[in-house]
Amino acid sequence: MLNKSKEPSITEIYEYIGESSFLLLNTFDETMKQRYDLKRDLKFPFGNNYGWGYKYSHKTKHLCYVFFEKNAITIQLQIGGNLVQKLEKVLPECLLKTKDYWNNRYPCGEGGWIHYRVLNGEELNDVIRLLAIKQKPIFA
Repeated sequence: MLNKSKEPSITEIYEYIGESSFLLLNTFDETMKQRYDLKRDLKFPFGNNYGWGYKYSHKTKHLCYVFFEKNAITIQLQIGGNLVQKLEKVLPECLLKTKDYWNNRYPCGEGGWIHYRVLNGEELNDVIRLLAIKQKPIFA
């Protein structure tokens, strides 16, 4: 997934991330489609440190990237400083892993970037909860 000159097929993505991560990716994809006016693009945005991934946007607003890893997916999202208070209200309900990711985020002003390695449905639910802070779902 680190060869910029070769866009991966859906079969190659499946074989790389594995069945359980592919199911998580599909669940994420379907959930996002149900909540947002979704645009998903396959991108190679940040070079070989990240490789290929999906960029998710609501209309023109960037929501997150989902990067493909061996037997996993990593969701990269930013929570801006003006949303930190909303996040801090939701964080107590989140998994310890989610709290740790926020506490160890890459800082950007008051907010920051999280690179969340999603391995199960509970973790995926937390990421979806964080994205709802960033962009309120338009569909329920």
